[in-house]
Amino acid sequence: MKNYLNFETDVKNLESELEKLKDPYNEEGLSEVDTNKISKIQNEIENKLSEIYLNLDPWQIALVARHEDRPKSKFFIENLFEEFTPLSGDRYYGEDKSVIVGFARFNGDSVLVIGQEKGEDLESRIDRNFGMMRPEGYRKTIRLMRLADKFNIPVISFIDTPGAYPGVGAEERGQAEAIAKSIECCMDLKVPTLSVVIGEGGSGGAIALASSNKVLMLQNAIYSVISPEGCATILWRDPKKTLEAAKAMKLSSKDLLDLKIIDEIIIEPSGGAHRDRNLVLENVKNSISNNLIEFKSMTREEILNHRKKKFLSIGRNDGFINDQENSHTLVMQQNLLERIIKFIIKNKNIIIPASLIIVILLYFL
Repeated sequence: MKNYLNFETDVKNLESELEKLKDPYNEEGLSEVDTNKISKIQNEIENKLSEIYLNLDPWQIALVARHEDRPKSKFFIENLFEEFTPLSGDRYYGEDKSVIVGFARFNGDSVLVIGQEKGEDLESRIDRNFGMMRPEGYRKTIRLMRLADKFNIPVISFIDTPGAYPGVGAEERGQAEAIAKSIECCMDLKVPTLSVVIGEGGSGGAIALASSNKVLMLQNAIYSVISPEGCATILWRDPKKTLEAAKAMKLSSKDLLDLKIIDEIIIEPSGGAHRDRNLVLENVKNSISNNLIEFKSMTREEILNHRKKKFLSIGRNDGFINDQENSHTLVMQQNLLERIIKFIIKNKNIIIPASLIIVILLYFL
């Protein structure tokens, strides 16, 4: 049974009609007239999907990103990689099933694969904690990312989480520290790292694994510091103002590419990734292949500097630092006049009285 979003009512009606036409009397075979009508309705469905999905607002994009039929990390891992060997445990506390981690082969080369997994049905979603990682999950990924770095193995992460798990137990075991350490580990790696946002990229739970050389994003995925509902509740005290919140946060792939937060948009079919999984799979595979090739000729230090420069460059266009070339530091670059003015303002309590004394002395001398 297909699942439809609230703005897909017309598509739902057309597809229901199509199903009836395909087997009107519960028998096999179709007449010529039926075939023509079916072709017509199929074209109508394609046109309607294109019309809807070309004009999605940010909140509707968020709903598509959360669609329960959308391909999850497990699907990509099983179909993109060979010889996948899952590894478990953080060697401190236990196993976190909300993240799948293991070594595999991609186009014949060894890679470390990390995937935040929400689950496909109610039972698996509960088992996977709806993709919300606990501290032991982040510590597991840290352990294996360091191992990959030791053996010069690239890291590929699939991001799909509403956020890190905010439960009491997770907080007691150091959730914030685990996220911070994961970000630090990602930034310190000297191997190529790619992150693919395939659904929700929620808050620190996502950035903990998405601090990569390249951040790729499916066309209808979202990537934000908080959910639209959470933002609306905080800013407007009204969780129903999700559209206003989604617009303000600029969480869509197009907005994030314009802001240079992400590096590439991976195109989805009309109707979302769940309508043609094979096409999405092929697009993701091509994107990962092309981006890995880019780092083949780089040294370990060059890869590290590439990542450092990428994150230090974010916000430079409209931020407080205008020097695009000098992106190795966050310190503001000032000319001589600006430095003199700043020094005078900072030491005005000394400079002004001293200046008055000098003027008086010069006058009487």
